[in-house]
Amino acid sequence: MSFETVDKRDLYRCVSCGNCRSVCPAFEHTGRESANTRGRILVIRDLYEGILDDDSVFDSLNTCTTCGFCAETCPAGVNPPHLVEAAREGLVALGKMTPTQIKIRDTVARCSNTLGVEDDRLGWLQKANDSGLNLTIPTNPKAVYFVGCLDSYRYPETALKTYKILNKLGVGLLEDEKCCGSPLLRLGFDASAQINHNIEQIKKSGADTIIAGCAGCYNTIKNSYRSAGFTVVTVSEYLLSNLDKFKELIAADSFKKLNISVTYHDSCHTGRHNRIFDEPRALIREIVGVENFKEMAFSREKSRCCGGGGGVRSGYNELSLAMAKRRLEDAPEGVDYIVTTCPLCLRNLRDAGGDIPVIDIIELVSMATE
Repeated sequence: MSFETVDKRDLYRCVSCGNCRSVCPAFEHTGRESANTRGRILVIRDLYEGILDDDSVFDSLNTCTTCGFCAETCPAGVNPPHLVEAAREGLVALGKMTPTQIKIRDTVARCSNTLGVEDDRLGWLQKANDSGLNLTIPTNPKAVYFVGCLDSYRYPETALKTYKILNKLGVGLLEDEKCCGSPLLRLGFDASAQINHNIEQIKKSGADTIIAGCAGCYNTIKNSYRSAGFTVVTVSEYLLSNLDKFKELIAADSFKKLNISVTYHDSCHTGRHNRIFDEPRALIREIVGVENFKEMAFSREKSRCCGGGGGVRSGYNELSLAMAKRRLEDAPEGVDYIVTTCPLCLRNLRDAGGDIPVIDIIELVSMATE
């Protein structure tokens, strides 16, 4: 049995010390050895060596959110998320996949998004303009906003608030954005059609900078579109670097400090995977002040996963929400909001039913400019 993309050196570098057991969010809730990183690596070894070849591996591999907390703590330097994704890819190549995987693959192929929505991806903008907003998309922009599936269809108010701000800075939009491909890649599928289409759209726009509004989109565009030769930044990074310019473009007294207390949830894709820790915190402090920003009990590279990634929300919803509820317990007492920069984290944390409102960072910026 061949698993060509599995890193053989990484696979056998693991010494089964079990250090990862203490941080794996799936293991914390299932208690099963096969549902923690050490157990998954043993399963992947058996797949690689041809010992296992049946569907029993799915509940091991597909309960991994690919959050990367295990990689942070591994003394041997193993990167388990890469091994899990490579193993999923190998199984898909052999025609072995779950109904959830098949549904996501077919939905993206049919609708160019993970949600099965066939409406115009820029419908949120058209609706706003029909209501009298009249936002004009600049031609030949230096930067374009990559909205993502969730904000385009589930959180159009976030997309609109984001673009109202970015539009003041001369940022454009892609004419025909499609799913970035992240859900497919995480589940072991080929995403070259989505990637190539979006690269062509970016080239057509003439932009050299992509501003990603979704953590999963950011991670995928940065690491799977890298040969295309453009710069990829998060909304937080772009706003922070252009904050003085933005303040000049609005009324002098329109950007105000908010007298509220907030905490910040690091998404796995922007945080652990891409080390974007400081910029969102700096932007938040610009709005609420240093004294009103409180860290969660586990933060930055040690942030707990929301439970939504890696296909776990779709395939193991109960487990996913249990992880989200556990994450909400890390919020400090007395804060008014939990702020995040990932629409999937926002969705999962909201669905977990905590007492503290969860908002996108752009909502905080909008509150400061109202």
